[in-house]
Parts: sequence; structure tokens; C-alpha cells
Amino acid sequence: MTDHHGAGPARGLGRLVASGLFAMRLGLLAGTSTVVLGFAAPVQAQTFRFNTFEVQGNTRIETASILTQLGVTPGAPISAGQLNDGFQRLQASGLFETVEIVPQGSKLLVIVNEYPTINRISLEGNARLDDEALLTVVGSQVRRVYSPRQAERDAAAIADAYASAGRLSATVQPKIIRRSDNRVDLVFEIAEGRVSEVERLSFVGNRVFSDRRLRRVLETKQAGLFRALVGSDTFVADRIALDTQLLRDFYLSRGYADVQVLSATPELSPNRDAYFLTFRIQEGQQFRFGEVTAVSALPEIDTAEYQSEIRVRPGDIFNPQSLERQIQRLELLATQQGLTFIRVTPQITRNDRTQTLDVDFVIEKGERVFVERIDIEGNATTLDRVIRREFDTVEGDPFNPRAIRAAAERIRALGYFSQAEVTAREGTAEDQVIVDVDVEEQPTGALGFGVNYSVERGVGFSLSFSESNFLGRGQIFNFAVDTGTDNGSTNLTFVEPYFLNRDLALSFSVFYNENSSDTLTFNTESIGFRTGLEFPAGDFRRLSLFYGLTQDRLEARSDTPLSPILLEDEGKSLTSFVGYTYSYNTIGTGLDPTRGIRLRFGQQFAGLGGDEEFVKTTFLAAAQRTIRNDEVTLNATFEGGILNSLGDDNSRQSNRFFNSPSIIRGFESGGIGPRDLNFSDAALGGNYFVAARFEAQFPLGFVPEEYGITAATFLDMGSVWGLDDTSSTGPIAVDDDFFLNSAVGVGFLWDTAIGPLRFNFTRAINKRSFDQEQNFDLTIQTRF
Repeated sequence: MTDHHGAGPARGLGRLVASGLFAMRLGLLAGTSTVVLGFAAPVQAQTFRFNTFEVQGNTRIETASILTQLGVTPGAPISAGQLNDGFQRLQASGLFETVEIVPQGSKLLVIVNEYPTINRISLEGNARLDDEALLTVVGSQVRRVYSPRQAERDAAAIADAYASAGRLSATVQPKIIRRSDNRVDLVFEIAEGRVSEVERLSFVGNRVFSDRRLRRVLETKQAGLFRALVGSDTFVADRIALDTQLLRDFYLSRGYADVQVLSATPELSPNRDAYFLTFRIQEGQQFRFGEVTAVSALPEIDTAEYQSEIRVRPGDIFNPQSLERQIQRLELLATQQGLTFIRVTPQITRNDRTQTLDVDFVIEKGERVFVERIDIEGNATTLDRVIRREFDTVEGDPFNPRAIRAAAERIRALGYFSQAEVTAREGTAEDQVIVDVDVEEQPTGALGFGVNYSVERGVGFSLSFSESNFLGRGQIFNFAVDTGTDNGSTNLTFVEPYFLNRDLALSFSVFYNENSSDTLTFNTESIGFRTGLEFPAGDFRRLSLFYGLTQDRLEARSDTPLSPILLEDEGKSLTSFVGYTYSYNTIGTGLDPTRGIRLRFGQQFAGLGGDEEFVKTTFLAAAQRTIRNDEVTLNATFEGGILNSLGDDNSRQSNRFFNSPSIIRGFESGGIGPRDLNFSDAALGGNYFVAARFEAQFPLGFVPEEYGITAATFLDMGSVWGLDDTSSTGPIAVDDDFFLNSAVGVGFLWDTAIGPLRFNFTRAINKRSFDQEQNFDLTIQTRF
């Protein structure tokens, strides 16, 4: 194997010999040309005149092409300088390894040595990055002319790929192996080096928020217990800019309007295998909204009407997103009133003494500029219309920079693109603007094989396939199969999020579930489908309408006698139902996803055919917020349900409510609620249920935070009660009374590289003798 510089010290030699007049040697060393001239002043104007030409050594390149680049014409005079320029052009063409020019009177001899063609490209020494990934950055191609310069660029590109993966010490050397017929194998010898981890993330200048809290904001993570499996703890220089912006957004969303991230300094450890990354922050003071008013000098604007649309209140923590959302509300009101080119500009007055910001929403006329067209580039798979529908603006509409920025955010939020840039430029006229959308697609599908475990279900396996941009149409397709020790489920879901080209989500799903757990005295099976429409009903509000058809089967076990209440339900039952769900959710949105509320109310109406007639109502109210400078997260959830049977039929077991550990922890599934104690203590379910859950999550100060372990304490209480028929053939009466069960517990949450784990330890503090406790619960799920 030889390197690409060749065996000798000189890569090529070009020489020009003018018989007895002067001597010129043209040499090329290490890829650069050097010219040495030696002759007396009287011969500086020496010229040549060649009548014949001979080119030797060319097999692929035509002789005419070589002479054209050399710039010589039969019988025409040519100076020594011009001849030297021609030589330089030949050498710079990248086609020849060496070039030699020998004047022989009226004949010019040109001797060339062509670069070989590439027979094969291979990589050696790469274990962390596979050939397929690395060859995408290599510009050299098989059956093309080998170029040392291109090989060097390729080596640098491969090294950059390793740097992006956190291996900054990786080195790449291009080598060639010469083959017959002027061919070479191009080999990149790679020394991957060690991963440059982020050993420590630290902050200087943060007084309000701890280092622990700020580390959770960053995309870069500190190396921890599973550092070999975590990609985000490797040092990537390009990620620092994103982390800086995330820190700034974090502070701004909490009212720190003057925050500055002064610097982000990476330092290499003494053994050069890790980095210490330090962010220097100037927090400033927290500000709240002061007086908030709508003002305008336009006669067509009724400021009182716009003032009533303002949802920001004095005393609220200043939040740029609240400000932006309020501007959108006011501009939307102007559009609804038929006013065009109305712009709302916030004018902020700072009050340092009270630490408040007064905001005047100034309503004024903007420039008369229209959108000429929207150009989209980079979407090889995603259809144009999938991107265009994220714009509220179409060609010919008034140009609104704020609406364009909002569309850009929605495009990025789709998750279809690794990069999405939306810019505006001048159109063909002064009042026209062209909006350019430049995207770079990324994979949107996932195939998963998984293992899961829970105390109740035991060990199970799962197979799933999901695609969030199905066929480039922005559609969602999910298929999942889950199996447990005694149960299993299969689900297929398809969602068209823009049905009829409107913000109207059409969904369709089919499912099959079975359960033969030893904790039950019967086997159950359920199969059905559901289809629905979901659409926005206001800010953070959604309304869904649906129809479903299910067939449920209950089968008594031969070795276990069943209560008459359950025997009445044995066999198959068909349920046809329609319903709706109304939801309001501000948790997990915006710059501050750590606080908010979630409300949900829904009803099912069964009786459109089938065997069942009932009305089933469910509701949920949840709130989340953080305290102690975001160190502690508080959650409170209230939910309940009511099942009303219609006609003379009693409620069926498959439609009644049962407890699960996700509703009231500390008790088994079906562990509380009505019981017929005459028959194996079987759970009957109830027509009513209520539950309240309170939880506080907090870090464990004695555990290094890079391990990803947090703790929680919780209190759950609730009840399942009520039956249409309480008759029993045994001596003990059926107990279906309301009883408030409750349990307390502690939990440990471990966000590992192989999946989230949660350990719950609970103790019931209020229960009946027949209620079934579950003092420990472990859930784990990993996909690979």
C-alpha cells in the first residue's frame, strides 16, 4: 500500500528545454507549481513557433483537448510565458499526475501521466460509524478519475462526521493501492479515537435557578451511568448555540427580561478525553406585566372592543409567548372585522422600581405589501401541500411577517424536517414579497421491538411500526402488537390530520384485546373499531366526535364459580355508540411546559343498534406547576365517570368502571369496588367512580443528577361503586356502597438510556377487608 503522494518526493516534473538559448524547468512539488527561469536579459522576449505536436502518455484524454488547454496553434508564435501558462493549465486541470513539455525545434513534445481511475473505495478502522453513513460524505466516486485534493477533502469530511458524533480526536488518512490498467483502490484509514464526553456542565452567575434545574433545559447532557449508550452527553460544538438559546428562552418564559448568556466556554480535560462546559449567565430581575392597554389613532378601530380581547392581566409573570399570542388575537379580530394591513406593535414601558412592564398594544396600518408566491424547496418526499397548509397566508394575501414566523414554527413542529428555514425576499414589484421555504427532510418512521414489564402483567413483548408522515402526505399510521403473560392487544390507527384540506383530523382505528389473568375469574375478549373527527374549538381547545362498534365476550372459567351478576353478562355483546370529547390543555405547551391545566369532558351514547343502551360520562381536571425555583413539580388530578343504563337492561361488566394502578395506586386492577363475596371475591366493576391524585416530584440531592433519578411522594384516593342489580344467591350481601379508598406512597423515577423506569412503594391507609392491595409496582419499557 502506498500513500497518495506517490513513492518519490516530487509528484510531477515539467520541463521546457529551448535548444542552446535558455533552460527552463517547471516543477511540481506536493501539489504546487514552482517555476525557475535562468536566462540573460536579451532573450526575455524569446518566442517559439511549432509546426508539429506529439502527445505521449494519454489514454483517456484526447490529444486535441490537451493541445487546446495548452493554448498552442501550428505555425503561430508563442512566448515562453504563454507556454508556461499553458503548462500550468494542464497541471491544474486535475487530470494528470505529471506533465512534461519538451520543445524540439519546430516540434513540441508533450508527455503526460494521467491520474488513475478509482477501482474501489473502502474504509478501514471504523467501528462506531458504519460504511453506509460515512460514504455519503465522500465525494470521490468509483470509475472516476482519482484526485488527491478530493481525497483530502473526503478525509476531512469523514473526520467532521466523527466530530459531530463526539469523537474530536478521530484522524483519517487517504491511501491508494495501485492496480493494473492504471487503476487504484482508494482506502480511508480511520483512527476513531475516544468519545469526547461532557464530563461536567456548570453555570456561573445563576442565583435563582440551581445548576441541577438549568441542566435539564439543555440539549447537551452530562455524562452519567449509561454514558456508553447516551448520544447527548458527547461534546458537539454545533450544539452550544442551541443550548444558549434554550437557556435564554427558559429565563424569558419566567419573566427575566434582561437575561443574558454571556458566554459558553468548553475546556478540554487534561487527558483530552472529556470537556468541561461552562455557561456564564446574567439573570437580571424578574418582571411582571403592569398596565396592559390597547391604543390606536385609526378612526375605524374601537379600542374598547380590542381592550376586551386582551387576556394578559396585570401581575402576571412577563412571558414573550403570552405577548405574541395576544398580538395574534388582536390582529385576528381586525381580520374578522374586514380590516386589512392592520399591525399590532407592543410598546413596552419599563418600571424598575416596581419591576413591572407596562404594555401598550398599538394598532396601526402596516405597509401595503402582498405575498406574490410561496416557493418550497428541499422536500423530496413531503408533498408541497403538506407544507403550504401550515400557512394561514396564500398567494395574493397581505404580507404579515408575524404570520409567516408563526407558520415557520408550525412547520418545524411537524417533526418531518431536520431543518426548516422560512425567509422573505423582494418580489417582482415593490409591493410584492416572495416567501421561500427551504427544508431538509429527516426520517419520520420507526420500527420498534420492545420488552416491557409490570407487576400485574409480567414480562411482555411488543412490536410496533409508526409513521408520522405516511407517503409524504402528513398522515399518521401506527401499528402495535403487545403481549403479556396472560394478555395481549393489537391496534392499528390511521389519522388524516387535514381532512378536506381543513384543520380537521379524521381518524380510524381497529383493535383486539384479550385478558386471561389469574387475578380474574373469567376470560375477556374485545374487538372493534372507532372512527372520529377532531377539530380546534379555540385556544388550547379541541372537540372530537366519534363513532365506535365493539364486540365483547366474557367466558367463565370452568374451575371457578361466577357470581350471578357476572353470569348474566356471559357470552357476546355488541355495542354501537357515538360520542364526543371536549378538551382544554395548556400543559406541555409553549416556552414553559412545566405548568398548566388540562380539562376533559366526554360522553358516549350507546343504542344505535347493537345490544347495549347506555350513556357513559367521564371527566378529568388536572393541574401542574413548579415551586422552589422549578426544583419541585406538583401535580393534582381529579377524574370520575358515570354509567347510566337506559331501558330495563342492567349495566354490563365490559362497560362498567374498574380501578387500575394508573387511576388509584396502591390497589390491584379491579382491587376495589363492588364485590360478591359469595363467589371467589370477584371484582364486579361499578357504575360510578371518582379519583383524586396528588403528587410531588423532586430531585434526590444525594444522587448525582446525571443518573437521571428523581423521587416522588403521592396520595391517591377514590372509589368505585354502584350496580343496577345487587342480587346474589349466597348468604352475603353484595357490597356496592361508596367507600373512599386511599393510599400513600413514594416513587423513584429513573430515566435510563434503555427506557423509563418507575418504582412505586405504596401503603393503603383506608380500605375494606376484601380490597386487594398492591404495595409495589415496577414498570419498564424499552424499544430497540
